[in-house]
Amino acid sequence: MLVLGIETSCDETGIALYDTQRGLLSHTLYSQIAMHREYGGVVPELASRDHIRRALPLITQALAAAGCELRQVDAIAYTQGPGLAGALLVGASIGAAMSFALNIPALGIHHLEGHLLSPLLSTPAPVFPFIALLVSGGHTQLMQVDAVGHYRLLGETVDDAAGEAFDKTAKLLGLGYPGGAALSQLARQGRPGQFKLPRPMLNSGDLNFSFSGLKTAVLTLLNKQENSEQICADIALAFQDAVVEVLTEKSLAALTQSGLKQLVVAGGVGANAQLRRTLSEKAAAQGATAFYPELEFCTDNGAMIAFAGAMRLQAMPESARQPARSFNVHARWNLEMLETPEAD
Repeated sequence: MLVLGIETSCDETGIALYDTQRGLLSHTLYSQIAMHREYGGVVPELASRDHIRRALPLITQALAAAGCELRQVDAIAYTQGPGLAGALLVGASIGAAMSFALNIPALGIHHLEGHLLSPLLSTPAPVFPFIALLVSGGHTQLMQVDAVGHYRLLGETVDDAAGEAFDKTAKLLGLGYPGGAALSQLARQGRPGQFKLPRPMLNSGDLNFSFSGLKTAVLTLLNKQENSEQICADIALAFQDAVVEVLTEKSLAALTQSGLKQLVVAGGVGANAQLRRTLSEKAAAQGATAFYPELEFCTDNGAMIAFAGAMRLQAMPESARQPARSFNVHARWNLEMLETPEAD
């Protein structure tokens, strides 16, 4: 089965072709970072308009890279939510229209499910069941994943997501957009142990997170220091140390409580080198293994949507695989509310 994946949930237009026999054949991505940098963040209307401009040329590019023709596509998977409503509507409308015109099935995919399953595209890949740390600009959650569609929320952030805290702290430090990557880069110049920031909810006794207070602590620290590049680098490192420690300890606690030995890390913050190194070392120390998607699949991309779509379509009864007759999107969408695919 050849599946075309379309991702337009925020500020990246991602297109991919995944074949259930041959694997990932091609993926193309256009990032809007340069456009939104002028505004210091994503402007939803501009994002939607740019998706309209980019999607069809990227589909043509992905087909050419895979050596395929449009008539060979067996199904279409598009991001149905969560995300920016206008941006989601672009991908959903294109996917539904192509499905109807080609008379092939279309399936709306949960954006976080795409991230959750993206490490399965890598080698070695985890096997079900596993614990997943979803950590991005909009979400920080620990999930137990027993199979496709079988997800149980173990803990989540009660305020800012980790990626959001990175971006807000970067802004306090005078860094550009996107802030998370810039802060991580600056932290490499930081001197270890110069500052100590709080570890919110580290000893809360549950698997929830909180990061908004960390931003406030950084602001308080900045107001007490002379503003220099070295001081900012030291604070960036102290901030990153705090976030990494909390994410690591909560993830290890989830492994212990569940009795599982596999940890999957997905989402944009999962590209952070310090987080990967720390999680891998500490997971191994307690007899577990950490898995990550390739760096190119940490941020939003079409490959994870095509792959998630292929897995769901394979698990569905053939009679349920129908061309689109209508479409809708979900700007907010609880991952646990997803229906579990059931085969014949």
